Amino acid sequence: MIEKFINKIMQGDCLELFKNIPDNSVDMTFADPPFNLKKNYTSYSDSLDFQEYLNWCEKWIYEMVRVTKPAGSIFLHNIPKWLTYYTACLNKIANFKHWISWDAPTSPMGKSLQPAHYGILFYTKEAGSSKIYELRYPHKRDRKQGFLLKDYGGKKDLLHPFGPLISDVWTDIHRIKHNKKRDPHPCQLPIHLMDRLILMTTDENDIVLDPFSGTGTTAISAKRLGRKYIGFELDKKYVEISKEKIEDTESNYKIGKSWVSFYLKDIITIRNNDWNDIKKYFIIPEPLRAVDYKKVKIKDSKLIPNKKRISCL
Repeated sequence: MIEKFINKIMQGDCLELFKNIPDNSVDMTFADPPFNLKKNYTSYSDSLDFQEYLNWCEKWIYEMVRVTKPAGSIFLHNIPKWLTYYTACLNKIANFKHWISWDAPTSPMGKSLQPAHYGILFYTKEAGSSKIYELRYPHKRDRKQGFLLKDYGGKKDLLHPFGPLISDVWTDIHRIKHNKKRDPHPCQLPIHLMDRLILMTTDENDIVLDPFSGTGTTAISAKRLGRKYIGFELDKKYVEISKEKIEDTESNYKIGKSWVSFYLKDIITIRNNDWNDIKKYFIIPEPLRAVDYKKVKIKDSKLIPNKKRISCL
């Protein structure tokens, strides 16, 4: 039954469309719902009463868990306020793994701590059987001189040449701030944020479902990483934008046989267990302590996906 929905963006209310998806059929679900902050969506009122909004959220959260496979993963992106309520619902029906803090400063809020992050709740359908991979990202460096920002002292010979393991605080992926890089959507996420979640919890040909697909960010990420996708979207215009972008996306975010995430012609996320297979494609500083002022580089620029199809968002 699910086959006819794979690799499609369907227009409609997610609660109705979920009825078509069988139990335990999707490898990863991700939701970036309206935040109830009076954003300017064209087909949705982002200003529900407090309890009305929470009641609506509980319905689609339950559906996300229902359709996720026993070894699958569930991600919910929102501001911390709403995530605290989401956990009350999810803790009853799924297994908590992490609260990922995504460093993304927003507008000042007066006499309060200034908001500087969004949260991504990471749950698994069942405890102990989930599919999770360790990831690495490039070492952080001084922009002018290129030296490592962190002082590792006498331990530089022990550094991983590509970069450290990713924690639950993400400071290296930034919001889309420039209009020329945005679709006509009020809450568009950077695609390489989705790359990271997909690489962490899925394998090639796994199915990723997004019930608030917007302009196709999750679907594009899934396709370029060799995964299958299902998207639900209420707005007809956003569906049209999504289909056009997906049509121009290739499954080519790969080095050798390993799927990776690119951004601005650099690889920014790899799986830790893929390093031994892909390190031959990099120039690695020697001796290893030289990584303090030299970063690893791809040997051949032809390995980087075609510029027309590598998104800078």
